[in-house]
Amino acid sequence: MRRSLAVIIGAAETDLGRLDDRSELDLHVEAALLALADAGLSLADVDGVTSAVHNPVDVAHALGVEPTWFDGTTVGGTSFLVHVRHAADAIAAGHANVVLVLHGESRRSTIGRHPRPIPADGMMGQFELPYGVYGPPTMFTLPYMRYAHETGTTVEQLAAVPAIQSEWADGNPRAARPTRVSVDDVLASPPIAWPFTKLMCCMVSDGGGALVVTAADRAKDGRRPPVYLWGAGEAGQSPLVSQMPDLTRAETFERSSTAAFREADIAVSDIDHLMIYDAFAHVPLYGLEALGVVGRGEAGAFIVDGNTRPGGRMPLNTNGGGLRYTHTGMYGMFAIQESVRQLRGEAFAQLEDVEISVVQGVGHFFSEAATLVLSNQEPT
Repeated sequence: MRRSLAVIIGAAETDLGRLDDRSELDLHVEAALLALADAGLSLADVDGVTSAVHNPVDVAHALGVEPTWFDGTTVGGTSFLVHVRHAADAIAAGHANVVLVLHGESRRSTIGRHPRPIPADGMMGQFELPYGVYGPPTMFTLPYMRYAHETGTTVEQLAAVPAIQSEWADGNPRAARPTRVSVDDVLASPPIAWPFTKLMCCMVSDGGGALVVTAADRAKDGRRPPVYLWGAGEAGQSPLVSQMPDLTRAETFERSSTAAFREADIAVSDIDHLMIYDAFAHVPLYGLEALGVVGRGEAGAFIVDGNTRPGGRMPLNTNGGGLRYTHTGMYGMFAIQESVRQLRGEAFAQLEDVEISVVQGVGHFFSEAATLVLSNQEPT
């Protein structure tokens, strides 16, 4: 059954890039004020706050808000998709009326950055770090090499992911990498960890974003076109890459998207626009398979054949994604922002006739995932 009680009525991003003059808390506050202005609301209207890593009550205090409901769920870059789902449930249950979903991260400048240590006595500290597995390039490369071996995906097909996404970001003044690159350019960029080159990896930037979530019946007279939450899902698995049941499949994507599609009562053929978290070039390949857009081993050819580029039948990561637009470390907020822009007709690379947009998030190397089905059409 489709959700019908929650909508996004405000959405905004801060400046992006290197922001030496703003702390992470500053970015939360700035994003909140921008999103509320977008929605035509004030801080006095807010009674719910979410944030990841940062204590949501700390953020609420900085805003001058005394929330009746808050959520500090922190599951990597997909946290903000989870927050939207939880906010919708809180609104449906009467625990909150207007929720701010907030993100602010100073990954590049590290101004006021909250520490994110890996405890030596934690699972990763005990079972992966001692073997030299640290950071996404080393955690993702071996699984991807197995995927490529099993599916026959070539390094040229992998390089096509950022190359084609660069077509969406081309000329966008807000994009960190705003120019087109070719497959050859991607392959010729500096090697990071085989087979990843620099342009197959996300950039590192500062920035923030915020969403205003409220009940659907309150949104009809709002300043901005409402974006309805039709369905949502989340899933968790092992926090260790080495303990994934299958290194070559994003099983959490499968589970979260299946739940979201069921709740929204949609099929893959209904999707007009797709955002798949793309900290690294292989994640959209895994995602296209996990969501059922393509069959096993078909994602690389699907992208090379032009299906995800401008004019293709499955527009993917239309802001350029984490590979071309921005990546603050936890990218999920910006994937949602692009879906909202597309559904409101405000995107830099705007599509025609977009009614259903799907956002697929990932946290911590596939250990967590969340999916949102968003629409500019009221559920029936």
